[in-house]
Amino acid sequence: MTGGPTAGVDIGGTKIRAAVVTADGAVLASATAPTPSGGAAMLDVAAELVERATATARVRVAAVGVGAAGVVDPVTGEVLAASDSFVGWVGTDLRGGLAARTGLPVTVANDVDAFLVGEATWGAVRGVRSAAGIALGTGVGGALWLDGALYRGAGAAGEIGHMPGFGDARCTCGQRGHLETLASGRSVERRYGEAVVAGGVVGAAEIEARARAGDADAARVLADAGRAVGSAVLVLAALLDVGHVVVGGGLAHAWDLLEPAIRARLVDEPPVSGHPVEVRRAVLGGDATVVGAAALAR
Repeated sequence: MTGGPTAGVDIGGTKIRAAVVTADGAVLASATAPTPSGGAAMLDVAAELVERATATARVRVAAVGVGAAGVVDPVTGEVLAASDSFVGWVGTDLRGGLAARTGLPVTVANDVDAFLVGEATWGAVRGVRSAAGIALGTGVGGALWLDGALYRGAGAAGEIGHMPGFGDARCTCGQRGHLETLASGRSVERRYGEAVVAGGVVGAAEIEARARAGDADAARVLADAGRAVGSAVLVLAALLDVGHVVVGGGLAHAWDLLEPAIRARLVDEPPVSGHPVEVRRAVLGGDATVVGAAALAR
């Protein structure tokens, strides 16, 4: 454990970002680069970005924390699974490979785990004893913060995006009816495209804009996403009795369109415990994963 700066790394499908983070959660410097293909190349880029960020900050870091897309074994540090957008990532020794490249101790976690640690340490659920995190991005990720610590299970704890029971549409993982088929940015785009035959793909940000401008189809697919998230929150509350859920990711930019449907779902079927569940929007934005990863390293 260290009270000095540590480095946090966010490895995503399109970009890798490294940041130097102080013990009070401030980002001193960061560096970003596109994500290459192949595990070795990704580790090379991550190590280079850590070096660039520390050089810019003009400090030395004692450790590196990584939040990486996919399922990461918390014991071995190996990437166990990832979406089809990653080439050569599964099987990569993330912890050992990055430690060898940086000469520093490395702590690894899933990117949504790191996101939740960031929000629990310095963000929307700071000071909360137990909380769940849901990230609405291209897919849907989840994480658990229980009794003041990240709960990882065997590496995929909290991955609520692949929970079944949400219809019959095929998920990116190949199975059907997962939460991700309703509440991800990709699913919102698909469902809007099915409703509006106009040619071309409409991005999630444009769908949000159209919903605010009065497009009923756009508003409906976002409300459907919100209701699905509300149902997932009810499952978390029933199973774990968590009183707080933080929602982030790119689709959370449409919070004004999602939140009413989420809250309506919680009102329709409140948790059997009778304890209220507070759903909050994430506040750290793009810094959440690197700040959380740096906190894990600390």
